[in-house]
Order: sequence, then C-alpha cells, then structure tokens
Amino acid sequence: MQHNNVKGFTLIEILIVIGLIALLAAVVIVAINPGRQFAQARDAQRMSNANTILNAVYQFAVDNKGTLPSGIPQEPSPPGEICKTGAPSCTGLLDFSATLTINEIYLVSIPIDPSCPTGCNVNGTGYMIVRTTNNRIKVTAPNDELTTVSVTR
Repeated sequence: MQHNNVKGFTLIEILIVIGLIALLAAVVIVAINPGRQFAQARDAQRMSNANTILNAVYQFAVDNKGTLPSGIPQEPSPPGEICKTGAPSCTGLLDFSATLTINEIYLVSIPIDPSCPTGCNVNGTGYMIVRTTNNRIKVTAPNDELTTVSVTR
C-alpha cells in the first residue's frame, strides 16, 4: 500500500494569504495617505513663507521709522497679491521688489507659493497682504489645502 504524502499549499490557502496581504496593504496605504502628507508639507511651506514675508515687512518698518512698504491695501479693501521678484510685469499686483529685495537686505527674493504658477497669477507669488482695521499686517495664502494659512502681526 502506497501513501501519497504530497507536501504543499492548496489553492484556497494561497488565495486566503494573498487576500490578507492585500487587505493589510490597503489599510497601511489609507493610514499613511501620501496625498494628505504632501498637502500638509505644502501648507507648512506656505506658513513659513507667510512668516518670512511678514518678518521682512516689519523689519523694513523698523529700519524706516515705522513706515510700511507703500501699496499695502487697507481693509475693507481686499488683500492684494504680491508680485514675484523679477517678474516682467507687476500690473495689478503689489511690487515689493524695490523695497524688500533691493540689495538683499530683507529678502533675497519674495517666496512663491508651492502651487504656483498654476494656482496664482502668472507674475504673482500666491500670497496676499492687507493692513487690517487695527493697522496690523496680515499675510495669507489663498491656495492653502488643509489648514488656513494666515499670519497677522
């Protein structure tokens, strides 16, 4: 009498293991969520850029006896978009290149939103600036994705 002792896995066992691996992979991908991670990174960059612009504006004001760069709109007027450094035209935008980037005293160049050029004016930075009714300066990033990016001082 012969016994067939064939060792191995059945097709059902292999399919169950593949299904469990696929389920675990799906759970890990949802938990990590790379799209959300990239959006958080872009929003963090926007917050850093807004702070950089605001620091440069206030450093300019300190060096100029409290005088802010000209052209910042006053509420209730809407905020104005800041023009890129070296843009061919700043028509309709706030051009701070002459005040904030001259001789690289306050900034080497105006920071640009990570979604530009698709998310903002072709010559703009994607950052808006306004003087509030309490004479504070507010810099915002209207292209923010997950959190509201707004810095006021």
